[in-house]
Amino acid sequence: MSGILEIRWHGRGGQGAVTAAKLLAGSALREGKHIQAFPEYGPERTGAPVKSFTRISDSPIRTHSQVTAPKVSIVLDPTLLEVVDVAEGLPEDGVLIINTTEKPANIRKQLGLNKGKIFTVDATAISIENIGRNIPNTPMMGALIKATGVIKLDTLLDDFKEKFSSKFRKEVLEGNVNAIKKAYEEVIAE
Repeated sequence: MSGILEIRWHGRGGQGAVTAAKLLAGSALREGKHIQAFPEYGPERTGAPVKSFTRISDSPIRTHSQVTAPKVSIVLDPTLLEVVDVAEGLPEDGVLIINTTEKPANIRKQLGLNKGKIFTVDATAISIENIGRNIPNTPMMGALIKATGVIKLDTLLDDFKEKFSSKFRKEVLEGNVNAIKKAYEEVIAE
């Protein structure tokens, strides 16, 4: 990885976009990377659109501003495609990862995009199947790692287990780990 990898997370309040941004950053730190993770605050009530951001670099990060041109944009809720420009600021080689049952080509057509790579995964179904609730942040992290290789899957899984083993019951912890792995395996690239 050269330079700073900037990632923007789009979700709705309660879907874990802020948690995902922070967990990814913490996992990257385990690999010796330099990190930043922060939310964009507004009316964060359940269901309201929210954004959070992650920066990862091999060298110190001196930037302390909002992320306006992310290399990666992650969408936890497909209904946001109708109300938010999730591709705003993406460069020509940018990556868009969306929680949806649609194929990447359909998303490209829907959004009128002619740049970058698009990845899709049904993180909603994966989270319901493995966690018992529609909280797509952990499966989307698995999809992100597969799409970008930003960190190793094992690093994320070890970090997740360490951070949440005292917070979650064993079944919930294992469900999240399985959701990450399943999305990693099932993400579809165009």
